[in-house]
Amino acid sequence: MKIEEVPQDLKYYKDSLIRDVNYAVDADGKYRVVISDGWEAKNDALDAAWDEVREQCEEILGRIRRGETSLLEYYAAKNLMDLQLLSSYTGFPKRKIRKHLKPEVFEQLDNDTLSVYADALRITVEELTSMPI
Repeated sequence: MKIEEVPQDLKYYKDSLIRDVNYAVDADGKYRVVISDGWEAKNDALDAAWDEVREQCEEILGRIRRGETSLLEYYAAKNLMDLQLLSSYTGFPKRKIRKHLKPEVFEQLDNDTLSVYADALRITVEELTSMPI
């Protein structure tokens, strides 16, 4: 691809410091690093992936309402964290996290434990313990 052909679709990167790095051929036939503001095909793939995450989160919210799981599962899924990743971020063993996914156990967690989860999920303890709107 030539430098002038590098896509510049601003759908996700508008007003953001994040950009894609691409390699393109300049007028002399040499590869150069070119910053891209996005690409429609990539944006479509991201849309599809985020739609799937939103659908999964809606299913989890239903299980929360039925008392089958805790808010921790919702916020972990929303942040694309599985047990292994949440364990690495929090330092809690996966076995302990599984226990915290039970609503009756989650409701009894102390503020220090909730703070560790909230920090790992980049939310406040208040958000972690409140049903999302």
